[in-house]
Amino acid sequence: MADFMWENLFSKEAGKHTTYMALKKNILFSGLNPRELKLVEKIVNVRRYRPSEPIFKQGEVGVGMYIIVDGAVNISVEELDTTSSETRTHHVIQLKAGEFFGELALVENNGRRSASASSQEETTVIGFFKPDLIEIIDRNPTAGVKILMMLGEVLGIRLRETTSRITEMKKEHRR
Repeated sequence: MADFMWENLFSKEAGKHTTYMALKKNILFSGLNPRELKLVEKIVNVRRYRPSEPIFKQGEVGVGMYIIVDGAVNISVEELDTTSSETRTHHVIQLKAGEFFGELALVENNGRRSASASSQEETTVIGFFKPDLIEIIDRNPTAGVKILMMLGEVLGIRLRETTSRITEMKKEHRR
């Protein structure tokens, strides 16, 4: 019985340490000091997904972003094939531990998900939702501004990458 109690204590602490470290390594929270990181750690949501379990579906209203602690997540898009009237699913990318997705939902009002996300395998994610961000801004405006500045930088980087890819695709299409 005593071993069981100790095991639970240690696993609970290990989970907290993992959440803290995952937040610390994530670019959005990299500028936060330890006290600010602890605040974020208390607010975020940790969730485990089974293999092939949906995290969110394309077209749903986005409420926040996810950081992968362990496991892998598949991002896919569905499109209607106008010739057959069937929906086709296209795999976009597989994300692994340390990567994150869905951050646009933190700044959009009622924005719809542009893709679907599902777990590839047993996967643990940290959910950071818009109400979490608002709570941080209310409780610690300095931390909120740091997160928003990094979020702006991330969105800018992703926009430049997308623009670059579209430009390359257009060049290839002209050939």
